[in-house]
Amino acid sequence: MVIAGVADGVGGWRAYGIDPGEFSFHLMRTCERLVKLGRFTPTNPSDLLARSYCELLHHKKAILGSSTACVVILNRDNSTLYTANIGDSGFMVVRKGRIIRKSEEQQHYFNTPFQLSLPPPGYQADVLSDQPDSAITDNFQVEDGDVILVATDGVFDNLPQNLLVDELKKVQGERCASRLQMVANSIAWMARNLSFDETFISPFAESAFANGINTIGGKPDDITVLLATVAI
Repeated sequence: MVIAGVADGVGGWRAYGIDPGEFSFHLMRTCERLVKLGRFTPTNPSDLLARSYCELLHHKKAILGSSTACVVILNRDNSTLYTANIGDSGFMVVRKGRIIRKSEEQQHYFNTPFQLSLPPPGYQADVLSDQPDSAITDNFQVEDGDVILVATDGVFDNLPQNLLVDELKKVQGERCASRLQMVANSIAWMARNLSFDETFISPFAESAFANGINTIGGKPDDITVLLATVAI
């Protein structure tokens, strides 16, 4: 069994003097600890997110902030990938140069994703806070050699799907961890470069146009990339 996850803290917390990365860091670290303890359901990554979030809510020292998240569980015994994503962190699975599944992003309105939150006392009414059961869940069959990408929106907002697929095709069936890391680095580097390109028509810019906002260029943002291939 292989479990992977990413979380992306909401940058607006800087205005409150709160480190946006702390909540997302502890959310994923708690998921990791629960997995090591066996306190999760192998077919339900949404439940793993919910358990982690519940622990943060009851932490002795409040860990304030909010975060999007995506967790995937690969069960080799039945060749099934179980997924859960809340907000605009997500996943993509590519087989022989074709996308066979991709997560759907969740937004309250443009550039405001669903998020798990723990606001400071007195701010509950002012902060968006979604429940773990709002996560979009999915499960589907995978095949030996399929490429799994799990990433934050800094990747999906800046890299068109065709560029992502071109990179993922390079590691179809790859077993070498260093080779996978090289391609993950390449994806992160391209996303970062395009995020600062003021003339590029990025997926984020296209989405802005669709929402009546006239903008161009990439979107500087946190960028996290996890890559894996299915070995069954």
